[in-house]
Amino acid sequence: MHTDFDEHLKRSLSQLNIAVTEGQLSKFYRYYELLTEWNAFMNLTAITGQDDVIDKHFADSILLSRYTDLNAVESVIDIGTGAGFPSVPLKIIFPHIKLTLVDSLNKRIRFLDTLISSLELRDVSTIHSRAETLAGNNEYRERYDLCVSRAVANLSSLSELCLPFVRCGGYFISYKGNDADEEIKNAGRAINILGGIPERIEKTEIPYTDISRTFVIIGKEKNTPKKYPRKEGTPVKDPL
Repeated sequence: MHTDFDEHLKRSLSQLNIAVTEGQLSKFYRYYELLTEWNAFMNLTAITGQDDVIDKHFADSILLSRYTDLNAVESVIDIGTGAGFPSVPLKIIFPHIKLTLVDSLNKRIRFLDTLISSLELRDVSTIHSRAETLAGNNEYRERYDLCVSRAVANLSSLSELCLPFVRCGGYFISYKGNDADEEIKNAGRAINILGGIPERIEKTEIPYTDISRTFVIIGKEKNTPKKYPRKEGTPVKDPL
């Protein structure tokens, strides 16, 4: 039994108007178990306490549902997904989503493959690749309704890594902290070059915490020029 876990998660998600099922609760608990098991021998996260995982990983990931209609989204790509945040929690709540998880470290991909199998998630694929390389593949370039990233990187850099995967009419949504105003302002030129347009900035808090979250919602209005993203490492070292 994991009553405390279930009650905490249900309480948090009720603030997002999400009624989580018993099957979904079981998936989240198994996710927590695997995360802590694997974290004992590889660095997946610095956050391992049960309540912190619920708040800072699971509820934080799903918080996006307050600001975008995920029922209308069919395909999602998560760039620099790490241990699967934010997109695997979103997939558990919105199982219709077809999900692609991308990370540059193969050991993280091994964890994700184990997680996907254990949770019996369908329509999820994992790719061991850098975004700069994968974006040159027409199978993935400008194919997705939504690209998400909770990676710790400058928004100008993230836009160059993420917008090439978004179809025209789709969205790139970046998870940022509370102090992102200057970063967002400075990313305007890059977003424009890459075919995007900043549509909204949503500032909020994770339910029942004082932890701030900012969502930068960027629409894709035109195709990204073929020369972007630039070669590996350049978007981070030399942002547009």
